[in-house]
This record gives sequence, structure tokens and C-alpha cells, in this order.
Amino acid sequence: MTGAAKRIGLEILGWTLLLLGVAAIFLPGPGLLGIFAGLALLSQQYDWAERRVEPVRIRALLGAAEGVETWPRIVASCLGALVLAGCGVLWIIKPPAPDWWPLSDTWWLPGGIWTGVTQVASAFIAVGLIVYSYRRFHGRPDEVEELRSAIRRDKEG
Repeated sequence: MTGAAKRIGLEILGWTLLLLGVAAIFLPGPGLLGIFAGLALLSQQYDWAERRVEPVRIRALLGAAEGVETWPRIVASCLGALVLAGCGVLWIIKPPAPDWWPLSDTWWLPGGIWTGVTQVASAFIAVGLIVYSYRRFHGRPDEVEELRSAIRRDKEG
């Protein structure tokens, strides 16, 4: 692969991951992870992206750490992943619209099978991130405080 082709491929992948990450902030999915991955790839070509990689990485790690600080948060995160997987399975199965559904049947579970597949995949990613976060941050308040300090330093400087 030539250097130009590799650069263009990485740039397309970076922009795609960045846009998917932004969309995943509002839709089910690992938004900050996608944004970070996109920025990391784009940082090889653009100075503006390079300046934003570290702040996004630190905020993503802080969100992961805060998600496993207490058992209620861990349980809520796991239940959220389970509900997301269940919704994905529902989308994949696509049962007929129930009688109580007030809109047209075409608005019942829109998006088709791939919406369900991405929801199930997002649930697996979420479980993996919960396990990672638990192993790295649970019971280690000093590491969480270090992330918070890094964010404060970033805001000041």
C-alpha cells in the first residue's frame, strides 16, 4: 500500500469513527471511545486533533472510573447493558406491532436487523468496558482523583 493510500484510508477511518462516536453520544453505543479512536487516527494528520486526544482520553477514563465507584453504579451499568442487549434482540426478532402502538406499523422498531445487531454489539462492548473499568479503577480512589486533577489542570491551562 502506498503512503498516500494509507494516509487516505486512515483519514477516512478516523473521520468515520469520530462521526460514529459523536452519534453514539446520543444513540446507544460507546461514544467517547469512538471519538477518542477517531481523534487518535486523525491526530496523525491534523494538529487540532492531536491537541484533543488527551483531554478526550482522560474524560473517557474518568467516566469509566466513576461508573464502577459504587455497587449501585456497577449494577445499574450492567442492567443498562442487559436492557440494551434485550432491545437489540427485540429489533432482530422484530415482532409485529402490538395493539397499543399508536403510530403506523412502519414506525414500530425502525431500522431493521442492523439496528438490533449494533445494539447487541454495543452491549457486549459495554460489558467489556465495565469489566475493564472494574479491574482498573474499583477500590482505587487515588487513580480516580488523579484523573480529576488532570481535568482540572487542563481547564486551567
